[in-house]
Amino acid sequence: MAIKMERGDYCVGPGGPVILRGADAQFADALFRLQCVRGSFPFLPALGSRLWRLGLERPADRPALARQYCAEALEGTGVDAVEVGVREEGRALVVEITLVRGEKNTTVEVSV
Repeated sequence: MAIKMERGDYCVGPGGPVILRGADAQFADALFRLQCVRGSFPFLPALGSRLWRLGLERPADRPALARQYCAEALEGTGVDAVEVGVREEGRALVVEITLVRGEKNTTVEVSV
């Protein structure tokens, strides 16, 4: 169970917070792990990803590192990243990740 978030805020419906269950909750947890900076929670040092580092790396190395950083962030979540792509949009890098859990999948984008 997880509370749905959009653009950093909790989503509220007519009866209160929007609750996600099952695969949707796991996808929400996976997206949170991909978006937050690894090591930014002192008591959970392994939570988060190192995707923010991609801008510091050589462009040729970015796709392989993005896959590695996604695998680290998603370890133990029950969600796998099967496709990871990196593209530049202006001055930002966008990482497009297809997350899979069983028969269900979703594609998310993380700007770094």
